[in-house]
Amino acid sequence: MAENSASMYGEGTPCWADAQLPDVEAGKRFYGELFGWTFDGEDAPGGSVWARLDGEPVASLAPKTDGRMPTVWTVYFATPDARALTARITEAGGRLISGPFAVADLGAAALVTDPEGAVFGLWQSDGHRGFGRRHEPGAFVWTELYTPEPRAANTFYGDLFHEALFGSGADPDFGRALITDVFPAEMPAHFLVHFRVGDLDAALAVVRRLGGRVQVPPFDASYGRVAVVTDNQGASFALLTR
Repeated sequence: MAENSASMYGEGTPCWADAQLPDVEAGKRFYGELFGWTFDGEDAPGGSVWARLDGEPVASLAPKTDGRMPTVWTVYFATPDARALTARITEAGGRLISGPFAVADLGAAALVTDPEGAVFGLWQSDGHRGFGRRHEPGAFVWTELYTPEPRAANTFYGDLFHEALFGSGADPDFGRALITDVFPAEMPAHFLVHFRVGDLDAALAVVRRLGGRVQVPPFDASYGRVAVVTDNQGASFALLTR
């Protein structure tokens, strides 16, 4: 399903994803071939590049500013007021990592964790609304929270994002699962960004050819058939087909 890039996302809706990478140029080659993305630096701050699908923004790749930072994909949830939401998150047992801070004239961002330590972002839109396309091959389609405490997560995120998750017409693109459903018990709580592909087996072959690896082979989930992979720099993400 194509989305108009000018559309607004309600609070609690996944609205953006970025990858922090040691080598952005290598990331452009990997994701460009895997998903058919094109890239430009127009309006993208801090040396990052925007990934586009048919001209619409679908993600960004950013250079790691500190080698100690993880190589990782981060999902951002929309909010009309990042400062107020960060206060609610910390009051509920989460933690503020950074922000909220202005991102050029595009909006304001913050990085936070839930009480179990899963990292996610907040995005308060100004000039940049978020995904221009989603739910279609080559675009974001889902994010899954893997946590040791799914019931506690349901309470935490339900209180934060009740309308997005449970309101009329809710389209959350967001699920919760026990870590041991897919990952070893020692894996920390985390969000896993999913991109849709038309042919999962063909996409996995491309990942391997480009130097990535299959972290979790294909399995059936309630929201589609999924495989967890890493890119050629170690950032984990999922491929999903429906």
